[in-house]
Amino acid sequence: MVACAAREIREGERVFVGMRLPLIAFVVAKRTHAPNAIGLFELGVVRDQPASELLYTMGDNPNVAGAVWCARTIDLMGLLQRGDVHAGFIGGAEIDVHGNLNTTAIGERTHPRVQLPGSGGGADIASLAHRLIVIMPHDKRRLREKVDFVTSPGYGTGGDWRKRAGLPRGGPSVLITTLGVFRFVDGAAVLESYHASASVARIRDATGWPVATAANVRETEPPSAEVLRIIRAYDPAGFWTRRVE
Repeated sequence: MVACAAREIREGERVFVGMRLPLIAFVVAKRTHAPNAIGLFELGVVRDQPASELLYTMGDNPNVAGAVWCARTIDLMGLLQRGDVHAGFIGGAEIDVHGNLNTTAIGERTHPRVQLPGSGGGADIASLAHRLIVIMPHDKRRLREKVDFVTSPGYGTGGDWRKRAGLPRGGPSVLITTLGVFRFVDGAAVLESYHASASVARIRDATGWPVATAANVRETEPPSAEVLRIIRAYDPAGFWTRRVE
């Protein structure tokens, strides 16, 4: 998942990084194919180099030390509004076939079964970045035909919904899960590849919508030995990357 996410970061881009796996994907991209990418952290930190050691929160001292800019959240949201952020990482409790994300509540809106943390900056990133990179665990409770609440908009009901809703740019580009990789085509998720431990059949069984597959659906490209070395060196104890069965 980290290797797939790193491939989504392009050279010279300004990227809302986020924590956990996106953080390490930024490290991999910077040390391989995108040395001039810039990392933006929601609390107001901007870095042109990854922090010297593993982060557990965005406000950790290593993330502040050596930053090129320590501003405020509102300053980074201003960059989003101006269209200066190329890509943003985001996750959620639920996602649907059109890339709409829920981080607000599970169940009926007025009487939810589970109250979730809410948007934070998620809706801003989903609405205003040039494209969205989504990373989530894969099961039917999360990948649903329709989410209970749209916290961060994807493609709404599909097609040109974003344009009609007044969101002239952006939208999910890719959904990377623990089982595979989906691309969004005409506002709907299409399975592009399945990880080595998965299959198209397994992904269909674990997805809450009818899975469309690309014409050339294939096994996900594995990480190179160099990428694995970078990941293991940055997170040697597997704090963010340990595999949980």
